[in-house]
Amino acid sequence: MKITEQCVVALTWTLKDTLGEELDMLDEPVEFLVGGNDLLASLEQALQGHEPGETLELQLEPQNAFGDYDDRLLFLEPRHLFPEHIEEGMGFEGLPEGCNPAAPKDRLYFISDIYPDHVVLDGNHPLAGMALRIQLKVHSVREAEVSEVGRGTLGTGFFRMQVDGGDDGTDAAPGARPTLH
Repeated sequence: MKITEQCVVALTWTLKDTLGEELDMLDEPVEFLVGGNDLLASLEQALQGHEPGETLELQLEPQNAFGDYDDRLLFLEPRHLFPEHIEEGMGFEGLPEGCNPAAPKDRLYFISDIYPDHVVLDGNHPLAGMALRIQLKVHSVREAEVSEVGRGTLGTGFFRMQVDGGDDGTDAAPGARPTLH
C-alpha cells in the first residue's frame, strides 16, 4: 500500500543538523497518522505515494520544520513557584500557577536557565530556528481506523509543542511529554 492522505505509516529516522551532528535517532518503527496532527506538513507531503521499504532524505528549513525561534515565548518566572529540585532541560505542560498570565497555557515549556530568584522558561520547540536533515525509512503503511482518524493522532508527540486539552477539561494530554520521541 502506498502512503495516502489518511493512513498510518510506521517510520524510523535519523535527524541531523546541517553540520551533520546527530540530534535524534528513532531505530524502532513508530506509527504516525498521516492526515492528522502527528507529522509536520512538510513530512506528510514528502511521504505521499511512497511504499514500505523506501527511504527519503530531506532538508527542512525552520519554516518547514519547527518554526523560527520566537523570543516572545521566553518567560522569567519567580523561582519559588517551582519544585525545589529542578534542572535545566526539565519540561512542564503549561506554566505553574502564579506565573505570567499572558503565557500560552497549551504549550510545553523547558527550563533554559535557573537563577537564585528566577527561572527562565522557553516555550519554543528545542529544535526551533534550526534547519534539519532527516532520513526517513518507511516500514509499513496501513489504512487508518475510524477511531484514529477521529482522534487526529496516534499520540506521538515528537512534532508538537502544544498540549491538547484532555477529555476531562484539563490541559494535560495523556502521554504528552517533552521528549523528542
